[in-house]
Amino acid sequence: MSQATEEAIRPAAPAPHPFQPQKGTLALRRNASNLAVIGLTGLITVAAASFLVLITFYVIHQGFAYLNLAFFTQPPAAMGQEGGGVAPAIQGTIILIVLAALFGGPPGLFTGIYLAEIGRGRFANMVRFLVDTLTGIPTIIFGLFAWALIVVPSQSFSAYSGGIALGIIMIPTVARTTEDVLRLVPAELREASAALGATQSRTILRVVLPAARSGIATGFILAVARVAGETAPLLMTAFGSQFFFTSLNRPVAALPLQVFVFTLSPYQAQINQAHAVAFILLALVVLASLTVRLVTGAFSARVRH
Repeated sequence: MSQATEEAIRPAAPAPHPFQPQKGTLALRRNASNLAVIGLTGLITVAAASFLVLITFYVIHQGFAYLNLAFFTQPPAAMGQEGGGVAPAIQGTIILIVLAALFGGPPGLFTGIYLAEIGRGRFANMVRFLVDTLTGIPTIIFGLFAWALIVVPSQSFSAYSGGIALGIIMIPTVARTTEDVLRLVPAELREASAALGATQSRTILRVVLPAARSGIATGFILAVARVAGETAPLLMTAFGSQFFFTSLNRPVAALPLQVFVFTLSPYQAQINQAHAVAFILLALVVLASLTVRLVTGAFSARVRH
């Protein structure tokens, strides 16, 4: 058989796959750059997460050993003395959070409902811009506002002024979360309610809000978790106290304020207790985060179905 005949019957080489990258310098360079970017992003992610891990383990290591029953049930001891607790600060933190929820929750909720369901045009855009601006304002400004509005006229620090300052901080978080969650509710639910003759207000109250209640609760939890650790506004309003709560018109203790006071002490006993209080605040934030994950998962499942 001649050479020409053999070449004629020899199977042709397979055509290159249209989606298969060509082997060569360009392909090697692309793979190298891809691996470099993936490795760099992974390294930065690990570095960012390591800070959180280090802070968490540091607070646990320094503060967990000083937690006991007396720490949760007794008032602080005198500076330099062992023992005592932060019971007034725990009580005051709960009171301030309740006041903040009362002052900041409803305005934030109704603002979010307006932006998602009713507001259109320039005025709604202006309200949305103001809400976003409030989110970025330093929290000490809210404390200064409450100080000028309540503390100066009354000539006394008070739990009432602290609750108002924290409530103002809650408003933008609740408003934006409520707006975003309500926009996730399917439009078919609103259309079905309108087809049955329901007014817009009745549709919002009976259809939209019940469908989004889990997401709205998430916004409240996020806002509470944020204000629970605020210190700067309380320095100008609630001020702090070593005693249990007696009146809304009197200064009140809080966990962030107690950390601030303990860290200023030159005595190791109070510094140790500052770490213990920091552990409590960290535990509250972790608990709030887990609650948000659970509530958000329930809301996502409800929207999908």
